[in-house]
Amino acid sequence: MVERVSTPLDLTYMALADPTRRAILQRLRSAEARVTEIAEPLPMSLAAVSKHIVVLERAGLVRREVRGRDHYLSADPQPLTEAEKWISDYTGFWERRADALADHLEQHLHKGPTP
Repeated sequence: MVERVSTPLDLTYMALADPTRRAILQRLRSAEARVTEIAEPLPMSLAAVSKHIVVLERAGLVRREVRGRDHYLSADPQPLTEAEKWISDYTGFWERRADALADHLEQHLHKGPTP
């Protein structure tokens, strides 16, 4: 088996792939929150939520600050910049391909059927 080293982009997309992690990020968009506040509405144990938070931290999407016994989380949108750029690059590529296909079909339709 080949061992892969994850790039920051891999970690970002892996973190975003799960709906629970996206819900955590959504919650943190408005303000920082304690881990227990994040876990409260989620239908899983605090331990399971903590595992999701670790994935988000590893991707750099969430930062943790310990104040006494409380752990506060805040969102860090910086890693999303690279993910957005990757999507944008591929969106442009596929738009150009679709435009080329449309041009090709338009030319083919105006020529009419070949005998």
